[in-house]
Amino acid sequence: MKTALLIIDMQNFFLPMTTDAFPKIIKLSNHFRDKGWPQYFTQHGHPPSDFKQPVTNQLVRKWGPENSIHVNTPDWELIPKVQDLMQQGNSVKELIPKNTYDGFEGTNLEEKLRKEGVQRVVIVGVMTDCCCDTTGRSAFCKGFETWLVSDATGSANKTQHEAGLKAWGFGFGDVIKTEEVLRRLG
Repeated sequence: MKTALLIIDMQNFFLPMTTDAFPKIIKLSNHFRDKGWPQYFTQHGHPPSDFKQPVTNQLVRKWGPENSIHVNTPDWELIPKVQDLMQQGNSVKELIPKNTYDGFEGTNLEEKLRKEGVQRVVIVGVMTDCCCDTTGRSAFCKGFETWLVSDATGSANKTQHEAGLKAWGFGFGDVIKTEEVLRRLG
């Protein structure tokens, strides 16, 4: 079954949430690179139009302009090591810009996955209980087998991370660790 790695929102804004997960994300990215399997990186950010009155973007409404990630700012930039990952090897690596939790909503991610013949996605990155969760649910609802990697995702704190994993695992796919992903994929 063709599998793609979805690396969610590894940006400077979320850097404190990536400390534990980052080495595992690199390990998985390298594995996918070595196998020549596709990888897609999402980048969350809001263009100036998302802040115009009346505000229609629900995330900007919820968090406010001051707590939202503005495109073309240092917080919006991908973590430098992630930029390096995107340059290595020959597997498909594409950046998917988004302005909501869901990596599929308003993007061409599904089209790209279908074009590649992908049937399964492995989700890593941040935040476990927001963007990883929502992207994973959407993948499941679109018919992709979906794995959420517990030790390659992170959130604002351990409680949120664990709650996100538990809720997601109940109804949407497998919650597994990096070593289990590698074992299953071979």
